Amino acid sequence: MSRGPADRRSLYEGRIVRLGLETATLPDGRRVDLEIIRHPGAAAVVPLHDDGSVTLVHQHRHAAGGLIYEVPAGVLEPGEAPAVCAARELGEEVQLQAADLQELGCIFTTPGFTDERIWIFLARGLSASAAQPDADEYIRVVRIPGGQALAMIRDGRITDAKTICALHLALAGA
Repeated sequence: MSRGPADRRSLYEGRIVRLGLETATLPDGRRVDLEIIRHPGAAAVVPLHDDGSVTLVHQHRHAAGGLIYEVPAGVLEPGEAPAVCAARELGEEVQLQAADLQELGCIFTTPGFTDERIWIFLARGLSASAAQPDADEYIRVVRIPGGQALAMIRDGRITDAKTICALHLALAGA
């Protein structure tokens, strides 16, 4: 899959995303201009405890209008492997470390306008970590039974797409 055509006009370059106008050739040969956000990628992790509970964050997200439930996740640093990012975020966001970190898959968040991919991991064999959350985040850590997390998806309390995917992948066989 192409990471973007040579025909790109930059509109904005920020700390995390780059927005540009790209000319793309469709499978039928037509050329179209598309607004595309290029993103470095991210990793998300489901901390699954031995009792079947999961640790989530209740995090303030300005763009979403307030607090939402999410699995720990973060943006990949330059050259960082997704598993390293997942382990780092597990420590920073919920102060846990994992003896076992298993990749469950990778998703595109919104492929209509961005190339952002999120690698999803399952963390087991959890123990306390001394890592600290980032200063620019407001996070409340919550631990809930896995079945309750799935019920929260069904009743609309969990609406974050990566979290819905991650919980379903992690708890499908639990």
